[in-house]
Amino acid sequence: MENKLLSAKAIVPHYDRSKLVPRIVHLGFGAFHRAHQAVYTDILAQEHGSDWGYCEVNLIGGEQQIADLRQQDNLYSVAEMSASAWQCRVVGVVKKALHARTDGLEAIFDAMTQPEVAIVSLTVTEKGYCHAPATGTILQDHPLIVHDLANPHQPQSAPGVIVEALARRKAAGLPAFSVMSCDNMPENGHVTRNVVTAYADALDPQLGAWIKANVTFPSTMVDRIVPAVTPETLAQVAQATGVADPAAVACEPFRQWVIEDNFVAGRPEWEKAGAELVADVLPYEEMKLRMLNGSHSLLAYLGYLAGYQHISDCMQDENYRRAARQLMLSEQAPTLKVTGVDLGQYADSLIARYTNPALRHRTWQIAMDGSQKLPQRWLDAIRWHLAHGSRFDLLALGVAGWMRYVGGVDEQGEKIDISDPLLPTIQQAVASSQEGEARVQALLGLKTIFGEDLPANERFVKQVTGAYLTLREYGAKATVAKY
Repeated sequence: MENKLLSAKAIVPHYDRSKLVPRIVHLGFGAFHRAHQAVYTDILAQEHGSDWGYCEVNLIGGEQQIADLRQQDNLYSVAEMSASAWQCRVVGVVKKALHARTDGLEAIFDAMTQPEVAIVSLTVTEKGYCHAPATGTILQDHPLIVHDLANPHQPQSAPGVIVEALARRKAAGLPAFSVMSCDNMPENGHVTRNVVTAYADALDPQLGAWIKANVTFPSTMVDRIVPAVTPETLAQVAQATGVADPAAVACEPFRQWVIEDNFVAGRPEWEKAGAELVADVLPYEEMKLRMLNGSHSLLAYLGYLAGYQHISDCMQDENYRRAARQLMLSEQAPTLKVTGVDLGQYADSLIARYTNPALRHRTWQIAMDGSQKLPQRWLDAIRWHLAHGSRFDLLALGVAGWMRYVGGVDEQGEKIDISDPLLPTIQQAVASSQEGEARVQALLGLKTIFGEDLPANERFVKQVTGAYLTLREYGAKATVAKY
C-alpha cells in the first residue's frame, strides 16, 4: 500500500521518513488533526528538512482509523477542495499509531515516556476535557474522572492519561513535556492546565505541584473547515489521487494556526509552514470562536430546522447569508479585543468560505455537542452585551434555535438525532416541561451551560423566550427573514 500512495497524483513525501523522530504524541487522530496540524508538520519536513514526527493515539473510538493508517505504513492523503480543482498531498510525518483498546495503555505510556517526547497535543473535542464549559473547571463527578481517580494507572480520560504519563516521567527523572490543546475553546491552554492540574492535585498534591512548575500549556487558535469524511468523499479523493485511501480526509484550501510560543522542551518551526507564533492567542481565539464558530452554530441550528443539510445550502438563502454576516459584524465584532485585523474583510472571507460548493459541511455535524459550544461561541458575547446595554437579537435567536433543536423534533415533525454529552440531562429538561415558555425556563436551568447569571437576567430570558416563541409560530426560515 505504501508504494501506491507514494505514487499518487499528489504532493508526496520526498524526505527520508526513517529520520523522523516522534517527538509529538498526539491524542485524537481525527479528521481535523489530519488536515491541520499534521499538514503543517509535513510541509516543514518536506520543504525545510524538519525531523519532527508524530505518534498518533486514539483513546476512545476511531479504532478503524488507526488500523487503516497502519495498513499503509502510516501514510494518508489530504485533499483540499475548491469549486475549481482538488489539490492533494500525502502526509508522511506519522511514525507510529496506537489505540488504547487494541494496543493497550502500556504501549501508549511507553510512547509518552520516551525521553525525546517534547509535546503532547490534543484534538479530543470540547467534551474530551471533562470540564464545565460555563466555568472551564474540571467536573469531579464526570464518569471518566471518577473512574480515573479510582484507577489512576488505568485511566480512560485524556486528562487522566496525560497525568499518568507525567507521573511516570517524574518518577523516571525525565523532563516534562508541553501539553498543547488544538480544540475550539477560548484560552484552550488555560482550560487544559485547569483540568490537568485539578485532576493531579486530587490524585497527589506533590505531583500537581511538579506539573505546575514544569509543564507549559500553550494556547492555540486553529482554523480549517474539515467536513466529516463520507464514502462519497473517499471516492472523490481516490478519483483525484488515483489511489484508494480509507484514512483520507478532505478540507477547504484555507488554513490558519496561531500558537502561544510557550514550550518547555522545544517545538517544530511551524512558522516556516505558515503558523503564527505569538505571546497571546486569546484575541485571535475569541475572534475565530465568535465570528466563525458562532455564525456556524447559528447556521447549523436554524439551517437544520429549516431543512438545509449543508452550510453551503444556507448560503443560497439570502436571509441566512445576511443573518450570518450581521451576527459577525453587529453582535460579535464589538465584543472582541483583537487589533490590527480588518473584521469586515474577515467576515467577507468567512462568507466566501461558507459558500464553497465543494465543501459539503453538514449542519447536523456542526450542531453536535452544543452544550459544550454555546458558552464560548455565544454566551460570553451575550454577557458583554448585557454589561454594555447593547443589542444581541441574533445571539438570542441562536440560543432559541438550539432549544428548538434539542427539543428533538424538526419543523417537518421528524425526529432529530441529537449528539451531545449532556443529552440525558437535556432530554430530562425537555420531557419535564411544557412546550413554550416553560421549555425555555427548563433548559436555562442547565447551569453547566448557562451558569447562574444568565437565567437570573430578565432581559436575557425575555429575549430568548421571545425568539423561541417566534420560531415555534413561524418556523426558522420565516423567523430568520424577520431579523
